Amino acid sequence: MLDKIQLQLLTEIADLHGVPEGAYNIRANGEKAARNTTANIDIVTKTDGKSGIDVHVKPGTKNESVHIPVVLSESGIKETVYNDFYIGEGADVVIVAGCGIHNCGNQDSQHDGVHRFFVGKNAKIRYVEKHYGEGDAKSSGKRILNPVTEVYQEEGSYVDMEMVQIKGVDSTERVTKAELAAGATMIVHERLMTHGQQSATSIYEVALNGDGSSTDVISRSVAKDESQQVFEAAIVGNAVCNGHAECDAIIMDKAHVVAVPKLDARNVDAALIHEAAIGKIAGDQLIKLMSLGLTEAEAEEQIIGGFLR
Repeated sequence: MLDKIQLQLLTEIADLHGVPEGAYNIRANGEKAARNTTANIDIVTKTDGKSGIDVHVKPGTKNESVHIPVVLSESGIKETVYNDFYIGEGADVVIVAGCGIHNCGNQDSQHDGVHRFFVGKNAKIRYVEKHYGEGDAKSSGKRILNPVTEVYQEEGSYVDMEMVQIKGVDSTERVTKAELAAGATMIVHERLMTHGQQSATSIYEVALNGDGSSTDVISRSVAKDESQQVFEAAIVGNAVCNGHAECDAIIMDKAHVVAVPKLDARNVDAALIHEAAIGKIAGDQLIKLMSLGLTEAEAEEQIIGGFLR
């Protein structure tokens, strides 16, 4: 049974107010807390000595979902989990992951997750990954999350990824790597906010290997106080393809933001674009909202909320 804190974490990272319908695997404090499979989606514990699961989605599966959230509510837990997803040809499913950490102790709590997706021909997935941290401000224990995501897409497949981290994570390094075959598409929308002394690094490496493959990697981030952010996007065009990466960041207070683009065209018909913009909140936006009765702090929150939506 999940306790009150763990249920609250599930609400934050997976919009769950209880046990979900369909297939799911809920992990709490390093142990399996709940699991369910369906006729089309099987979840099995790894047998290779690694901690984690294999998720098998049958070919042609439609309108089903998989929830695999992780919650840590004890201080001092450090774990690395390996989850592999095998998406059958022509399937169309939603996968909801993410990790929530509640740390009120003086020891660091850390979850490192390695997710690998093998997406079959003409299959489609929507993948949502949310990270969230909370705890007593007087405690010295940190909340650390280091997700690694690998995506291998076969011909005509489609992957839509939403990567969100808005609150409470002290340190994170997010690494996403993808290889796309002919006609495959990968879309990524990242939303990130740091504050205090937090640090966040996001690294995306996408190889467009087949003719007609494409990717669009878009990051929206806000850095407050003395926090630090690094965004790296590398797109390699090995075929007739289209690649676009965009970093748009709001910097506040004494924060530090770095955007590092890398475009590698290895085919004359590879069309690759990178855009980056880092700046503070425009003064006229603040003035307009303050003229409507908002304080400066309230106006900033309204602007940030709209920017990260």
